[in-house]
Amino acid sequence: MEIGFAPPISGSWATPENMIHVARRAEQLGYHSLWTFQRLLVPADLNWSEAYHSVQDPLITLAFLAAHTTRIRLGVAVLNMPFISPVVLAKQTTTLDILAGGRLDLGLGLGWADEEYQATGATKHRRGHLADEFLVVLRTLWQNDVAEHHGEFYQVPPTRLEPKPVQRPHPPILLGGHAPAALSRAGRLADGWVSGSQADLTSIGEAVATVKAAAADAGRDPRPLRFVCRGAVRVRPAGPPERQPLTGTLEQVQSDLNRLAEAGITELFVDLNFDPEIGSPRADAQASLRRAEEVLDALAPTR
Repeated sequence: MEIGFAPPISGSWATPENMIHVARRAEQLGYHSLWTFQRLLVPADLNWSEAYHSVQDPLITLAFLAAHTTRIRLGVAVLNMPFISPVVLAKQTTTLDILAGGRLDLGLGLGWADEEYQATGATKHRRGHLADEFLVVLRTLWQNDVAEHHGEFYQVPPTRLEPKPVQRPHPPILLGGHAPAALSRAGRLADGWVSGSQADLTSIGEAVATVKAAAADAGRDPRPLRFVCRGAVRVRPAGPPERQPLTGTLEQVQSDLNRLAEAGITELFVDLNFDPEIGSPRADAQASLRRAEEVLDALAPTR
C-alpha cells in the first residue's frame, strides 16, 4: 500500500511556508503523494466541522506545491463536478499536469452541501447522469485532436484543447462517494475510487468489493483499479480496543494502516487537516506543524 500525506490546507496552519515545509519533507521521506480537498463555503453559523471553516483552493495549492517538489504525486480528493464546467476543468488540470511534469491525480465527486449547490447555481436533479456525461466531455477534450460533444448537460462545438496533458491518454480519474450508485460509477468509468473523511473504515473492504464487482460487470478488469483512502489521522493517548480506526497512538495508527491494506486499499494518505486540534482556525499553527512533523517521521514509508 502506497502512503501519501495531506499538506496543510485547512485552518490556521495552512500557510504557504507550512505547505512548502510539509510537502518537501514528505517528498524527502519517500511519501508517494500529496492530497488536497475542496470546500467552497461554510454556513454563516459555522455549524460544520472546523476542518471546513477556512480552506484553501485545492488546485491552486497543488500548482503552488508543484513548483516546490519534483517527484511526489499531486492529488485532489475531490473536486465536485456540478460546480464547474468540464471544459474549464480540462484546461486547469491540463495546465497543472504540465507544470507538475505529469504528476496529477484527479479525484471527482458530486458534493453534498446544499449551500454550495445554491451558491454555484448547480442542481442535484439528475446529478448522477451529469457526472457520467461530465467524464465523457473531460476525456474527449483531453484525448481528441478535435473535440465535439452534444448531450443533455453539455454542448461542445468542434474545437481543440491545446496543449494536452503530459499523462496520456489523460491524468488518472478517481471517483468519490459511498452511495451504491457512486461506487458503481467508479467501477464502470474511473481509474479508481477515493474514500471521504466520514467513511466507515471498519467496512471499507465492502466498498472496495462493490467497485470491483461493478467493473467486472461492465467488462473491465478490476485488478488495475486504485483504491485510495483518506486517512483522517488523530494522534491521541492509547484508546480502548473498540477505538475509531486511525485514532490513537502512532503505533496503533500504524497497525490500522496494515489492516486497511488487507481490506484492499492500495493507497492511503494521512490527513491531519481533519483533526480538530490541527485543522482548525483556532489551533496554534506552529504546534500543529510540530505535530505533523512527528507523524511524518513516524509513518514514513522509508522509515
